[in-house]
Amino acid sequence: MFKDLLLALASSSILLVGSADAADPADTSLVLLTENFPPYNMAKNGKNFAMDENIEGIAVDIVRETFKRAGISYNLTLRFPWERIYKLALEKHGYGVFVMARLPDREALFKWVGPIGPDDWVLLAKADSKIQLSELEQARRYKIGAYKGDAIAETLEKQGLKPVVVLRDQDNAQKLVDGQIDLWATGDPAGRYLARQVGVTGLKTVLRFNSAELYLALNKDVPDEVVAKLQAALDQLRKDGVVDEIMARYL
Repeated sequence: MFKDLLLALASSSILLVGSADAADPADTSLVLLTENFPPYNMAKNGKNFAMDENIEGIAVDIVRETFKRAGISYNLTLRFPWERIYKLALEKHGYGVFVMARLPDREALFKWVGPIGPDDWVLLAKADSKIQLSELEQARRYKIGAYKGDAIAETLEKQGLKPVVVLRDQDNAQKLVDGQIDLWATGDPAGRYLARQVGVTGLKTVLRFNSAELYLALNKDVPDEVVAKLQAALDQLRKDGVVDEIMARYL
């Protein structure tokens, strides 16, 4: 009986050691997902799939440096569409997605590291548009284009503005020029960057209606120790001026 007790104690000790090791941030490897959302994240070849070194952008560079300083390993994949990678990060252990607006209805769904950068919400129109707005409610009479699954589109839908959504936000730039929509609800600077990529310039801001901060959102099962270590590394990067240096390279 005494022998059995010793065996049980030894087994418990092994389990405890294993649990402690599992909680060590240095032993953690995360699966990170992102999308084409220039200038924050984008495939170097412009396609909707890329991996690791074939992905660039403000957020990508910041996230890479954050993980490097925190000593946490990861692999990074850019995929399409946004709704798919959002669902993966929400449901799969050890997954994360960026960049994501940290909104009240998302707060409890993820663990957060950030902010990585700002994302003002704007309504853009053609340069010769006569539309003038002082508040979002006035946009109800116009046809508004937005990006499916994006926080901006979701917010407009909740307010009953019924945006016309597309799977690629840059498609809205051409739809605006072609007169298929009157206004484009998008982020700033992301919208203007996307428009330039498809040869559309000279768009004007009709209304700036919200400001959001963009984050890395991690699955809720990611250990708190890992989240804290990443946050501390990002905070130090910002304090050292590295975040500003990265942004200056793209904007």
